[in-house]
Amino acid sequence: MNILVFNCGSSSLKYRLIAFPAETEIAAGEAQRVGPATAESSRIYHRVGGGEQEVHYADMPNHGAAFREVMQLLKAAGLEPDALGHRTVHGGTRFTQPTRMDPEAVHELETLNNLAPLHNPPTLNLMHSCSMQYPDLPQVAVFDTAFHSTIPEEAYTYAIPEKLRERHGLRKYGFHGTSHRFVVEEAARILNKPLNTLNAVSCHLGSGGASLCAVRNGRSIDNTMGFSPLQGLIMSTRCGDIDPALTLSLLISEKDGEAAVEQVLNTRSGVLGLSGTSGDIRDILTAEDPDESVRNTADAYIWRIRKYLGAYLTVVGQLDAVIFTDTVGEQVPDVREKVCQGFSCFGLKLDAEKNRAASALPCDIAAPESRMHILVIQTNEELAIARETYQLLQQEQWNDCPGKESDYAKLNT
Repeated sequence: MNILVFNCGSSSLKYRLIAFPAETEIAAGEAQRVGPATAESSRIYHRVGGGEQEVHYADMPNHGAAFREVMQLLKAAGLEPDALGHRTVHGGTRFTQPTRMDPEAVHELETLNNLAPLHNPPTLNLMHSCSMQYPDLPQVAVFDTAFHSTIPEEAYTYAIPEKLRERHGLRKYGFHGTSHRFVVEEAARILNKPLNTLNAVSCHLGSGGASLCAVRNGRSIDNTMGFSPLQGLIMSTRCGDIDPALTLSLLISEKDGEAAVEQVLNTRSGVLGLSGTSGDIRDILTAEDPDESVRNTADAYIWRIRKYLGAYLTVVGQLDAVIFTDTVGEQVPDVREKVCQGFSCFGLKLDAEKNRAASALPCDIAAPESRMHILVIQTNEELAIARETYQLLQQEQWNDCPGKESDYAKLNT
């Protein structure tokens, strides 16, 4: 079975075609500058198997047009998907598992657009286009929020009046769940430990967004992000945790209105706002002759991660592993070293030499005397989405054919 995975951005469409059960990538690419015409032409960077990347130019005024172009490129290479898997940012409390997107499910998802106004609508538009062009092709949504549906009430509840919470769906949802789930499952495999016994803290440190996830017995019990991806760590351009009164003060003092304040907090804050020069922490850490603001930016970035790591070490209990993943977590040893300093009282100790040499992933960079593993694992959200899509469809097949063992059943025995 070939699963075509889509990650839909506001003006882009990333895709990967993965063959199951072998989990082999057979094509991948990205459509860029999707939408209204820009100074540069819309294009698709496309690669089949281990071949060279090719660039195809095409008019793509919307994601439906981009989907059509991608399908034509695949068809030209003799490739066809058997199902589609969609990365979907927000499922609210309704969607806590991978879901077959029939018309009823699509309609229900549309009612959640207010929870993710920037991310969910493009994905829904793509789903509609897929249904129109290929009505018989199964579509499955995999939700970033789903892994965090196990967060307990005491952790997801905000201390505001119940009527407001219920009326507007105001609670912690958590994000990056697909990535956190993937690396936690990989950690269980690496450590040869049943997933339902694994205790870990997953550190998804991306060049854009970032979050930590506390995992007890293989299940998320907290995530640094909250009602939106704005809460938690200092990120590239997002502020992370701030006093809510600060937002109120900005709304009163700034004359440009709510949208301008939201833009400040989401796109002009974080590492960029602190440093005034770059939103990439790698630039900050490698800056020559850094000034005080650059040094303070690096310190604040690390401080926030360490604060949450310490909190999660406490609430999870005896840990099996701390996991670093995504661009910064995988590629920047300085960040891993600084984050892990000072936690020997918890039994967490990093081996500096192993950390510097960590290039072939996954790897364990814990010192011999560390009481827990420190794993660096490359995340693979597209593979995770493809797996969940495949398993759901196999389970449906199994339910329809009693007495016949499915590939899904074989995978889970």
